Amino acid sequence: MFGFLKRKRREIYAPVDGEIVTLESVNDEVFSQKMLGDGVAILPMSNEFTAPIEGVVSKIFASNHAYSIKSDKDLEVMVHIGLETVSLNGQGFVRIANEGDRVKVGDVIIQVDLAYLRTVVKDMITPIVILEQSDVSSIDKNFSIVKSGDMIMEAS
Repeated sequence: MFGFLKRKRREIYAPVDGEIVTLESVNDEVFSQKMLGDGVAILPMSNEFTAPIEGVVSKIFASNHAYSIKSDKDLEVMVHIGLETVSLNGQGFVRIANEGDRVKVGDVIIQVDLAYLRTVVKDMITPIVILEQSDVSSIDKNFSIVKSGDMIMEAS
């Protein structure tokens, strides 16, 4: 009856092929304690990291290890590739998109040398976080093996 009062469901898609795991299982307090926001993590199995939502690339860190996409409405999603990867100063990462670019789900943002990164970083687990400034009251999560572009979360 009052459908206009219902919160619109927004889908978040896998930015890379891999296995979805809980954010709480990430061996980094910032993510496992949800200090930046809630979400899931993925154990990546491919070299291309893509846009998990449609919007604008709001941030790509100088070392290319993390990026955020902001939707036209009220959702911002961050993808953090691996743990302690900032210390590599961009080695093993290639930036494909730039801040300010408008992207669709599946557009490549960062390419990585996954084989190399697995030999030099603590853990390649990749948190996918709906940043806390997003207007979200609930998140439904999908825990499975996914391909880039598969739906992994729904926020409302």
